[in-house]
Amino acid sequence: MRRHLKIVFISFWLLLLGITANQALAQTTPDTTAIYRVETSDGNEYIGNIVAEDTGSIQLKTAKLGVIRIPRPDIKSLTVITAAKLKNGNYWFENPQSTRYLFAPNGYGLKRGEGYYQNVLVFVNQISVGITNNISIGAGTVPLFLFGTSTPVWLLPKVSFPVVKDKFNVGAGALVGSVLGEDSEGFGIVYGISTFGSRDKNISLGLGYGYAAGDWATAPTFTLNGMLRTGNRGYLLTENYLIGTGDGSIGLITLGGRRIIKRVGLDFGLVIPAGSDIDTFIAIPFLGLTVPFGQSKTRIP
Repeated sequence: MRRHLKIVFISFWLLLLGITANQALAQTTPDTTAIYRVETSDGNEYIGNIVAEDTGSIQLKTAKLGVIRIPRPDIKSLTVITAAKLKNGNYWFENPQSTRYLFAPNGYGLKRGEGYYQNVLVFVNQISVGITNNISIGAGTVPLFLFGTSTPVWLLPKVSFPVVKDKFNVGAGALVGSVLGEDSEGFGIVYGISTFGSRDKNISLGLGYGYAAGDWATAPTFTLNGMLRTGNRGYLLTENYLIGTGDGSIGLITLGGRRIIKRVGLDFGLVIPAGSDIDTFIAIPFLGLTVPFGQSKTRIP
């Protein structure tokens, strides 16, 4: 009798362990209402709902391909996205530099932990990081020391506050610079700016005062800048300055765009000087690259 009870007891535990193992290996039922963007190691991208998953793969329900199985080793990134980022079935990528136009800032700020690296025409290098949701700090340089000459460096403190969320933001900041290798009293500008509209479609009005060699400008600089999203990867940008010179003014008109390649932003445009003293048409090319880093909504596959 005792021997029979022992056999029954062992059989029960073996059965229980088998059920537990099967449950561990079986597919789990995830939240099927969440929308995911899946990037695979071969460069493909898929958008849909995860309808099942296990330790080896996920099953993604897509609008065009139906349910597809993606092995986990092939998943490069798995990111939760909002329905607002989907338009006509296409994913609208995050603006990699929503706090700036081609170079000038707007009233929006970096969120805590977010940042980006910007390179303009190879030589201008700049990096900015969000300290809080309202305060950011940046630094930049043109590394002319590589050519044995003096090198300009600068800091970029900035504060920004929403007045009406996603509709009206104000900001203030400065560019505080010096030239390494020279006895320089510094250069820079302090500014205030108001931005009307969202991070994808807005217009900004700004006012600033520049200084150099210890002297402040006798007249302000005005800016009028705009950004308009044209699709899931493109923007139109304009950045315009009216620079007071004391006895007159000089204008800079900039027309360009932004193309999102993966998560990187490629900025391009033409800078056109204007003014009564300029009698020859000149168009200076602008080319910049922005690489974001920091906070991410990527889920670990």
